[in-house]
Amino acid sequence: MTRAGAGRRSPSACVAGVRVIVRVRPGSARDGVGGAREGALLISVRQRAVDGRATEAALRVIADAFGVRPRAVRLVSGSTSRTKMVQIEGDPRLLAERLAVLQEATQAGS
Repeated sequence: MTRAGAGRRSPSACVAGVRVIVRVRPGSARDGVGGAREGALLISVRQRAVDGRATEAALRVIADAFGVRPRAVRLVSGSTSRTKMVQIEGDPRLLAERLAVLQEATQAGS
């Protein structure tokens, strides 16, 4: 079920950056970021969803895609779910601009 505008959710501004909803696809052929599904940024990781490895890999991939250090990306919720909320520390305006670019991209283009 898709709500009007669900594909264009804006990130939530927080004290030190933005919070972003992501959808992780573990066990993918390659790591990548790009596209959106029901408002969540799509993240593909090679790691399987075993013992939190896919989540750890997703946080590293997100950091790389947003051009921040890995420690600037923190899991807020969804540790055992494919849909997660992460906080990315940095300039909210720049991070929101990068998010918009990544949501428009396709996995093949990342």
